[in-house]
Amino acid sequence: MPDGVSRAEATSVDVAASEPAPAPCRVVVCRDCCCGSPKVTGVDHAAQTARLRAEVPVRVSACLDVCEQANVIVVQPSAAGRAAGARPVWLGLVNDPDATEDIAAWARAGGPGVVPPPDILDLYAITPPRRRTAS
Repeated sequence: MPDGVSRAEATSVDVAASEPAPAPCRVVVCRDCCCGSPKVTGVDHAAQTARLRAEVPVRVSACLDVCEQANVIVVQPSAAGRAAGARPVWLGLVNDPDATEDIAAWARAGGPGVVPPPDILDLYAITPPRRRTAS
C-alpha cells in the first residue's frame, strides 16, 4: 500500500474502478421494408448505422410500423434518463447526414432526460404507433 493511503481509501478506489459504467442511452434503427432500403434514395444506411454505433450502442430492428416516416431512429434514454422521467424519442425521415450527426452527438452527451435534444431534432420528432389515437 502506498505511503499516506489508508486501507479504506485504497479499497474505495478499487471498488470504484471495478464498478461498471452507467448504461448509456441506446439507439434503435429501423432497417426493414422501407427504412434502410433503396426505397429511401440517397441515404447510405450502412454509414448511418456505423456512425451511430461509433457513439452509442445501436440495435437494428425489423419494421417499427411507421413506414410513412422512413428512415426511423429511436433514441432510448439511459438509466439516468429514465430515472429523470424520460421516454424514448422517435425520429422519422432521418435522411440527412447532418441529422445523423445531431443524433449521434446528443446520444453521446447523454440523450433523453440527461441533455436536451438539439432544437433541429424537433423537426424529425414523430409519434410512435402505440401512442397514436384513433381519429
